[in-house]
Amino acid sequence: MVTRSNPRSTVAVSITDRRPLTEPIFAVEFRVCMPDYHALMPLIRIVHRTSLPAAEAWLRLTDWTRHGSEVPLTRTTVETAPPTRVGTRFTARTGVGRVTFDDPMEVTVWQPPTAGSAGVVRLVKRGRVVLGWARIEVLPLEPAGAEVRWLEDLRVRGLGRLFDPVVAHAGRLLFGRALARLLRS
Repeated sequence: MVTRSNPRSTVAVSITDRRPLTEPIFAVEFRVCMPDYHALMPLIRIVHRTSLPAAEAWLRLTDWTRHGSEVPLTRTTVETAPPTRVGTRFTARTGVGRVTFDDPMEVTVWQPPTAGSAGVVRLVKRGRVVLGWARIEVLPLEPAGAEVRWLEDLRVRGLGRLFDPVVAHAGRLLFGRALARLLRS
């Protein structure tokens, strides 16, 4: 059985043996659709291991004002009262003199690490220039230390898909350097 309706619909494929009225022995279901621009944004992945305990790595990575001091030409302002939680908003302002842009972000997932479980924070970028999201995971390692996984979907308004490789490369360099500095012992 093969069903199709339009390019954005679900396509189901089932294979049955020749016996009548049997259940499918194999089924595949997937979505066929044209990707929108958001699906084509450059994805930035960074994995970093540290000797710091997961709780300490978490505290350093979620100190939003400290991010501004580790990213060149950037200052971060937290707009909501502490402690950080879902709904916390902050803005990273980058630039020199009058040539600046704001990167406002909001915490949409906040799960600090606990004994034996990973911590996860997800940020959504809500600016006019920089759009996308970031997800930072801190996983405890045995016998000591932590692994940090930084995943970011990034788009700069006004730059077409042609510039995605440049944005991704610059993001990996910038975020990788900031991550290493934030976790420096």
